[in-house]
Amino acid sequence: MSVLFVCTFFPIICIIVGIAIKLDSPGPIFFRQRRTGKDGKPFTCLKFRTMVVNSSADVEQSTAEDRRITKVGRFLRWASIDELPQFLHVLVGTMSVIGPRPHMVYHTDYYTQRIPGYERRLVVKPGVTGLAQITGFRGATPQDIDMAHRVRMDVWYIRHWSFGLDLYIFFKTIGKFWE
Repeated sequence: MSVLFVCTFFPIICIIVGIAIKLDSPGPIFFRQRRTGKDGKPFTCLKFRTMVVNSSADVEQSTAEDRRITKVGRFLRWASIDELPQFLHVLVGTMSVIGPRPHMVYHTDYYTQRIPGYERRLVVKPGVTGLAQITGFRGATPQDIDMAHRVRMDVWYIRHWSFGLDLYIFFKTIGKFWE
């Protein structure tokens, strides 16, 4: 259902968001970043661009007060509109609606060496949303322990997967828009 919704309204949303991004700052409408997918295979993940074009986007996580975030980008992030292009990845099969969020290839390489069990989250397709995101483990991970908490939630999700759990995560994600 969510994929059908995105396919129906994505062109309209893309035009509106694209105009806003172009009026706000120079650069492309979409941000492309190498992320790690199922079985550790990299793919190019699409998002609406929320930052000024910069050279550290593929290695440096953004923070809540990141100066690179544009005015329009701040709203797109707040409303999670920047993530909508990832539903195109769901359509082509590189992502799922629900699953562990895909991390930058750089971070996968880094955290695989530092967080025990990190690679276990790579046995499933990454998701547009996931258990870690609805339980407060989203955003920047300034310390290894922050990523360890996220990995713990991702591995728990994989071990306890069920259709009911996916529905729960889906509706909790939707509910976040009205908080």
